[in-house]
Amino acid sequence: MNDSFPTLTFPALLKRSANRYSQRPAMAFVADTPITYHDFYERVLAVTAMLEKMGIKTNDKVAILSANMPNWGVAYFAITYMGAVVVPLLPDFSEQEIKNVLEHSEAKAMFVSRALITKVEKLKIGSLKTRIHIEDFSVCKGKELVFKLGAKPTNNYFVTEDMLAAIIYTSGTTGKSKGVMLTHRNICSNAVASRSIQDITPDDRFLSILPLSHTYENTIGFVLPFISGSSIYYLRKVPTPAVLLPALELVKPTLMLSVPLIIEKIYRGKILSAFNNKKITKSLYQKPFFRKMLNRMAGRKLKAMFGGHLKFFGIGGAKLDKEVEAFLLEAKFPYAIGYGLTETSPLLAGVNPKQTKLQSTGPALEGVTLKINDPNPETGEGEIWAKGPSVMKGYYKEPKLTKAILTKDGWFKTGDLGFIDEDGFLFIRGRIKNVIVGSGGENIFPEDIESVINNFPHVLDSLVVEMKGKLVALVHFDKEGVELKYREMKEKVADFSEFVEGKFVEMKNDLHTYVNSKVNRFSRIAEVKLQEEEFVKTATKKIKRFLYTDKNNKKTA
Repeated sequence: MNDSFPTLTFPALLKRSANRYSQRPAMAFVADTPITYHDFYERVLAVTAMLEKMGIKTNDKVAILSANMPNWGVAYFAITYMGAVVVPLLPDFSEQEIKNVLEHSEAKAMFVSRALITKVEKLKIGSLKTRIHIEDFSVCKGKELVFKLGAKPTNNYFVTEDMLAAIIYTSGTTGKSKGVMLTHRNICSNAVASRSIQDITPDDRFLSILPLSHTYENTIGFVLPFISGSSIYYLRKVPTPAVLLPALELVKPTLMLSVPLIIEKIYRGKILSAFNNKKITKSLYQKPFFRKMLNRMAGRKLKAMFGGHLKFFGIGGAKLDKEVEAFLLEAKFPYAIGYGLTETSPLLAGVNPKQTKLQSTGPALEGVTLKINDPNPETGEGEIWAKGPSVMKGYYKEPKLTKAILTKDGWFKTGDLGFIDEDGFLFIRGRIKNVIVGSGGENIFPEDIESVINNFPHVLDSLVVEMKGKLVALVHFDKEGVELKYREMKEKVADFSEFVEGKFVEMKNDLHTYVNSKVNRFSRIAEVKLQEEEFVKTATKKIKRFLYTDKNNKKTA
């Protein structure tokens, strides 16, 4: 492992950064003065001392339920500093999901933000003795203790690399939430190895827009900049355009992490629509030479919109649409693709903006070995298996599930289909569980069809499912956008709502024809159905497929 990181534990990384970057700005809310690395360290020690007085010991579980903020990181480091185990909870978890996690993990204390306190006020969890307001570390329920800056823990903690650091409960697309056990070595080694992809310095500025309770943002957007001495800035509100654009102008980030949905929305809603709104640009955009020129111009504007200093825009959590990525390539926007899972802390493969290859996640991360298990002799495709120091310890209290996914010799079965090209670059085809087998035995990847659908005008999202042996597309259209487009007809038709509904029927029929002209014969859609409400998604904006495939199977049973 890297000589400058001899010990891969959170206490070791904390002390290293506090010593090396003592007076450097560590983190803050946008527009606030950042706390220094020294101040951060002092806060961690004071919170650790407070947890001690509450009776928290090594190996105890402590939960965090909060939106992103500097004190989220303080709580995280304080818990792991004493060898206790952090249990991050996604802010959008329901009360029942929170109850399930707290009971399953047997959490003894939790940090909770005032904005989310109502989700836990009525919960009765036998193991949970203390609740702490994360904003100021005041006790909201439990022992009456006062947080004192300057306090120091009385115990000497000996934390080793193979000790459990976190249990992260997935909110995946398959329904059942599992507790992923990650050790200090798992997470810390992944953060250190990620430095091999992109050079990160104390002068870099990160703007955080994804939840810290998700391992992608946690390892790459928090631990990685922290060990590099960089500054991290957080938003006080959900990153809507009205919140995000001023923040980008203020922070002028050099690095950001995102999910595909965000950049796809910008491309379809702002860039592509602007080109299509004028006949001349719409016509020119069909010609490769002019398309590249227009994309370069759009790329410069896009980079300026992100503050003008961006050198790394990481995209992960789901597969990026091919058309959108082709735009980013031609626009020379500094995007980078990564691939990983919660179970691998998370990064398994990645590449920096200068080495991107269309639709690839890049080569294996330093220290990680990837292989395609039992590849198809014709396509080279097979399940992606991974081995390395970031592979989880297992699923908490689930030995059978752990045994099913981890081989005896340490290979982790990702559940993803893919192939590796001659340059060692990994390409993801889709989730094995999502593959639909056609009538002739063909493998149909619904994600590929959805990618085509999502590039059709006014489509916000889509899901392709199998119903009675046929492919059906559930499509969520932009109703407001369509109504806005035809607003001048409001005074000219007797019933505007009926007029708009007629337009949706036209769009549905046009979409059906469009999709089937773009996909191969066995991937053709039999029917397009309107999805009235927005799809329910995970933290990384992937649709929770099980909610819709199960529902449709029951309807047609």
